[in-house]
Amino acid sequence: MKGHIRTSTAVLLFTIAILIGALFVAVGQHRVPVFIDTAHAAAMDQGPLTSFAPVVKRAMPAVVNISSSKVVKAQQMPRGMFDDPMFRQFFGGRIPEMQQPKSQRETSLGSGVVVSPDGYILTNNHVVEGATDVKVQFSDKHEYPAKIVGTDKYTDVAVLKIDKTGLTTLPLADSSRSQVGDVVLAMGNPFGLGQTVTMGIISAKGRAGLGIERFEDFIQTDAAINRGNSGGALIDTHGELVGINTAILSGDGGGNEGIGFAIPANLARNVMEGILKNGKVTHGFMGIIPQELTPEMAKEFNMTDGHGVLIAQVSPDSPASKAGLKVGDVISAINGNAVEDVNNFRLTIAGFASGTTVHLKIVREGKTLEVPVALGEVNEANNRPGGPSVVPGEGEKGALKGVSVEALTPEIRQQLQLPDDTKGGVVIANLEDDSPAAAVGLQSGDVILQVNHRPVNTVAEFNSTVKAGASKESTLLLVRRGAGTSFIVVPNK
Repeated sequence: MKGHIRTSTAVLLFTIAILIGALFVAVGQHRVPVFIDTAHAAAMDQGPLTSFAPVVKRAMPAVVNISSSKVVKAQQMPRGMFDDPMFRQFFGGRIPEMQQPKSQRETSLGSGVVVSPDGYILTNNHVVEGATDVKVQFSDKHEYPAKIVGTDKYTDVAVLKIDKTGLTTLPLADSSRSQVGDVVLAMGNPFGLGQTVTMGIISAKGRAGLGIERFEDFIQTDAAINRGNSGGALIDTHGELVGINTAILSGDGGGNEGIGFAIPANLARNVMEGILKNGKVTHGFMGIIPQELTPEMAKEFNMTDGHGVLIAQVSPDSPASKAGLKVGDVISAINGNAVEDVNNFRLTIAGFASGTTVHLKIVREGKTLEVPVALGEVNEANNRPGGPSVVPGEGEKGALKGVSVEALTPEIRQQLQLPDDTKGGVVIANLEDDSPAAAVGLQSGDVILQVNHRPVNTVAEFNSTVKAGASKESTLLLVRRGAGTSFIVVPNK
């Protein structure tokens, strides 16, 4: 069995049992009969629960082991090394004839969950990504070839199909009803050992910002999850599928540390239904960079209730741009439903299919507006922006404490690799480490586009605008770093 480790920005590692796959096969209008049990079953015993054996016995036949393989071409040895005298001396000055590298077959293991009697199986995309051959093995050791019906790399969900009917299935729970503290069981195939069950609780819900997937809404659990558990079942004590086990947070050893993550059943269900209905799933794209509306930011934008997300950037020619959304707008609701934070906003928009028109409630300069936006489709071309940060020079000491700025010349714009639509602004040339600006995250190379909602195009405009607001508690800046922009509040005291 082979695994894969994804690193985070901290010392900890996200260890994910990854198998290679992602062959896409379109399907027509077939729909899996997946049901939600809206009323939990009564407790099996009136007395204290001493064993989960009855639950496990019912669920075990629906949890499968998945093996996948693909052919990988071995890397060729660089030709340039044959000209190295140190290499040639071992062959009497002659270059040896080298055989062409042979292709190799990589095989890996994971888990899956049967969700329909006629052979549809949920698992992780990373379990089957790139695979040319997939096999499914049941707890009774019967094995069947499987085809990949469809995958979604943005949520890490995949749907498989085997030619078998009358299968035992796991009912999908309404994962929105699960609560922190609920007892859960993790079932899968860790380290290729075979069917294994571990117990824990739901430690948290709505985990995001982990850098595992683009759209994250994980259930966190302390039920032991290890390599090979990916794609397996996280079930409640009634035997209903709460989530699809996906990743763990671990130390350098790569083992379980009691922090595991599962894709909620509701999200997995939605992705699967999109795949089975349309042959693929699409995610809505608006074309903005949303920013958290912190208490400090809410005060600057006169948002007394503190709900919503701030638009820090609008991409050119995007659905948001065509709808007339602007930097500094605050989105407070989507189709009448309140927007709580950035992750809630991203998940909500991603949950709509491309081409859907959503109706936004926004606040612009104290006025409430209703704006319809026809969503595009998420793809690699409109992925997260990023860019380098470069120190231009010494600059001129500005009116903002501890910050030196200079004009944004064409040469500096090219050095910073800024997008062509970057107009105006001044660039931070130097920053004192103990300054308030440094404390809130400003960096040398950042471009300041606005000060207190006013555009600044020269050093003189920057200084005069900062001085005009010096009596306030803080200064609001719109800052571009690389290809992205964000608002930053700098204390004046």
